[in-house]
Amino acid sequence: MAESITLEKTVIMSLRKNIAVSDSGFVFDPSSGESYSLNPIGTEIVKLLQQGRSNEDIIRDLTGKYDVDDATLERYYYDFIGMLKQFNLLENGE
Repeated sequence: MAESITLEKTVIMSLRKNIAVSDSGFVFDPSSGESYSLNPIGTEIVKLLQQGRSNEDIIRDLTGKYDVDDATLERYYYDFIGMLKQFNLLENGE
């Protein structure tokens, strides 16, 4: 009898190397000259991305830290990641 094994793909997204992020949430893209301001949770997510944390790790950490259910946080997290993609702030369009 054959056993089936399901492997989950761990996704790690990262900011482009030239993106500057201050502790106060100011983001600067020197390629385009655009700048953005993040709220404290957005800043926390960006800092975790810079540390090479996976999406799953970030979501787990934030749901443990804030009073929010998993589904709500995941939805807002991926909306935020979509915004980073839209502004071309992630490596390789990720």
